This record gives sequence, C-alpha cells and structure tokens, in this order.
Amino acid sequence: MKGSLRALGYFLCYFFFLFGSGRSFLLSKPTYDLSDLQIQKAASYSRAHNHLSLLIIKDGQVLHEEYAPGNSPYLRHRIFSGTKGFWGVIAMKALEERLFSLQEPVASTIEEWSNGNHNDPRKRITIYDLLHFTDGIEPAFYLHNDGFLDRNLHALLLKPVRAPGTVFTYGPSHLQIFCEILNRKLRQKGMTTSRYIEEKLLFPLGIQQVEFKKDGHGNPLLAAGFRLTPREWARLGELILQKGWYGGKNIISWPYLKECFQGSSVNPLYGIGFWVNTLAPYGREIDVEQELSKPWEKENWHRGSLCNDAPSDLIESIGSANQRLLVIPSMHLIIVRQSHGGGFSDRTFLKLLFGKINSLSLIR
Repeated sequence: MKGSLRALGYFLCYFFFLFGSGRSFLLSKPTYDLSDLQIQKAASYSRAHNHLSLLIIKDGQVLHEEYAPGNSPYLRHRIFSGTKGFWGVIAMKALEERLFSLQEPVASTIEEWSNGNHNDPRKRITIYDLLHFTDGIEPAFYLHNDGFLDRNLHALLLKPVRAPGTVFTYGPSHLQIFCEILNRKLRQKGMTTSRYIEEKLLFPLGIQQVEFKKDGHGNPLLAAGFRLTPREWARLGELILQKGWYGGKNIISWPYLKECFQGSSVNPLYGIGFWVNTLAPYGREIDVEQELSKPWEKENWHRGSLCNDAPSDLIESIGSANQRLLVIPSMHLIIVRQSHGGGFSDRTFLKLLFGKINSLSLIR
C-alpha cells in the first residue's frame, strides 16, 4: 500500500513539474502580426503567380487592393468551387428554416432510393453525409459540363463506390443530389432553388444576376459557376465575420452558419462548402488543390491542416486555378484572391503574410 502511495506521489510530482511549471508555455497561443512589409511580400508572391486581383480587408478597412493589367474592381471572374461556399450557407439557412435535418436520410425525400434493393447503401446516406461529401457516391466531375437536360437525374442514378461515412469524394455529384432535395422541399412553397438562394442570401448581400449554369430543366450547378468581383466575394467573408449579419440584418443565425466550418471525422479539413484549419498548428499541412488532383482513392486527408503557421480559425473558400476567399475571424481579416493559375501556394502566401518567413529561399 505504501509503495502504491509513494508511486502515486512520484507521478503527481512529475505531472505538476511537466504541466504545472510549463502551463503558460503550453497554453500560450501564437501571435500573428500584419505589417505593411509583410503584406507587400505576400502581394509580390501573389502577383508573381498570375493573380488577377488581391484584396485584403481588416476591421472593415481595405489594407491592400490591386488588379493585374487589364483587370479592374468591376470585372467579374469565375470563382469555380468558391461557389460551394454560398450553397453551403444556403443549406444551413434551409436547415434553420426546418426544411430538413442533417441526420435525415436522403431517401426520405428521394423516394427512388427507398425502393428496390433492401441492401442499397444509399438508403443509409444522410443529408450530413451528402453535404460533407462523405456519402460514398462517386464524384462525377462530368456534371460540371454544359448541355445537360437534367443534371440532377444523372446524379441520382450514380452508384456508391464506398459505404456512407467512410470516404471523402470531392466533386459535383453530392450537391446536385442536394439540389434535387431542395427542389422537392421548396416546391411545396412555390419556390425554385435558384430563387431561394437569391432571396435568402445573394440579394441581401447585394449580389445580383449571378450565373447559375442551369441545365435544361432549370437546375443550377451548385458546385461551380458563379462570377463575382473581389468585393462581391468579400461580402460572404463579412457575413462570416459578423456571425450571420450583413448590412444591419440577420441573414442566418450563427449556430447554423458555424456548422459550415465543422469538419467531418473522415476529412477534418472540409466542412460544408468551406475548408478549415482547425488542426493547426499540429496538423499535417496539405495543399488542397494538389491533393484534389489525385484520384480520390489516393487522396489522404488524415489529420490535415491548411497552414500550421496560420490561425486555427482560418476558413477558406477554394476554387480551381487558385481562386481564394480567406476569412480569419480572430483577426477580423478577409482576403480575396482571383487568378488564372500559376503554381500558387496558400501555405507560402500565409507564411509571408504573417512574417513566419522573410524570403522564399527559406521555404523547403
């Protein structure tokens, strides 16, 4: 008994030595400065990698705004998968308005899935799985193409490649299935899916006449398609910083909006329409566009982070060819970057911006 007590005493002494004396060190959070010099270094890097525009806003004030020759603040450009962020927000608005629940089976609305084979894995897919791209359905990138009579029908006919909740498959299929869910839910209210996002989100943000890339039946493409100016895209960032408020009006309640920024157990990097840096500074840094260039079977999102030298509350909307909306609530910071490709690295840009490196030669 005495030996056990002595061992316990040694353990407690070691515990308090290890964690008590170093408490302030262990719990201290990294700081992130934003000097004019660092902004210029990050802007130079962005410029050297074919940006069309770069907009940096902090505390509601524009710190930096520049446009490549031939571009202007009034020209809209494709944001590609940046479009997903808007649909992620509108999905959570629909959740707030009780059109569905996240744990609701998709088959309760898509009745075609509830018929037939009793063992069909699609019967187990929830709306949560669908919105996090963890439903096991193949990505079906061809759905991005024009000329479809009914994209949604093509998506509904896709077969699972894995069991629900076991794999992340990034692509347009999931959102087109969700589009059909919205269609059927909203039909009872006499409203279309595109009209719903206009009235509930786009118009309140002052964004008019976006390109929906509709198919022959009028279904919008949810995965891509919007063309926006940098300042228009930044309004989505402001909505996030203001926790669902914009222009003095509450567009979406914060408990619902913040669901967009919760990763899944399958992929902690991806929420609903947005990429998140939750596991920084201890995550495994991943270049999202590079990882997505691999076949989905070879992607590895385990313990992923966007940049360990950036705040853990960093939220990104990522579009092909290096289109970016970055939002850091703890710094009241919004960054919009539009581009036509060119080997841009989020990690490098953020390290330069926050002064974690002083020159590109220090990057391995």
